[in-house]
Amino acid sequence: MIKKNRDAEVYALGQHICMSAHKARRVIDQIRGRSYEEALMILELMPYRACYPIFKLVYSAAANASHNMGFNEADSVISKAEVNDGTSVKKLKPRARGRSYLIKRPTCHITIVLKDIYLDEKYIIWLRKYGWIYRNKYTDMTCRDMYGSGGVWDKK
Repeated sequence: MIKKNRDAEVYALGQHICMSAHKARRVIDQIRGRSYEEALMILELMPYRACYPIFKLVYSAAANASHNMGFNEADSVISKAEVNDGTSVKKLKPRARGRSYLIKRPTCHITIVLKDIYLDEKYIIWLRKYGWIYRNKYTDMTCRDMYGSGGVWDKK
């Protein structure tokens, strides 16, 4: 059996992904701080090309968490997601009169960090402070997201 550490985090790193860091940040900003299942749902429904590599990284980070650390995927939250610029792939395009133009394909490095909130009481207090979690008389704890779906958490 794997011991669970309170501060344990699991990450997945994607390097040299052929897209602009600015375009990847547009998607990463939407999933930062959300639960694993909600992030997958958002990534499946967003119409951007950057969603597929980020979807694969989030899925890989969850697989790392469940295999290496024994985390439950339903209790995982994307605690940190960052995009950094990578190297530019340089190509030469032949032009008229024997000249050539340089074509730069930007790349980026994406890091997704998952944290298990089952053991993290500070995160639950933070969510309650900003109104994301409120007490319900029928269930122990209810999660309220910005769209008002109201998924249920059965943890105390």
